[in-house]
Amino acid sequence: MSETIVKHLNFGLEAKSKIFEGIEKLTKAVSSTLGASGQCVIMEDSSGNPQITKDGVTVANSIILLDPVENMGSKLLKEAARKTVTEAGDGTTTATVLAHAILRSAYKELENSTPRQI
Repeated sequence: MSETIVKHLNFGLEAKSKIFEGIEKLTKAVSSTLGASGQCVIMEDSSGNPQITKDGVTVANSIILLDPVENMGSKLLKEAARKTVTEAGDGTTTATVLAHAILRSAYKELENSTPRQI
């Protein structure tokens, strides 16, 4: 029988809340670049140099949240952005904002449900 090592164990409302917090944080940064009046984001590249971009997927990929459970939530949206750029070549910021809206709606339903309803 093999042994599984678990680095982080979260469940229930605490896990759902932290995952959604990660989704919120990533969406806030990425959505600031949306549209013609979107803003540039400045971040540090792997060499420590400043990088300025208005590209949603670049912003998303640069974000690593310190809380591991929140970071899992942000990874959900990063995957949506990556798939969008692979399939369509553009629209990553819009995909991130739409995925956030869908997940926010699902999260609200989970908050209002009893365990038997899920």
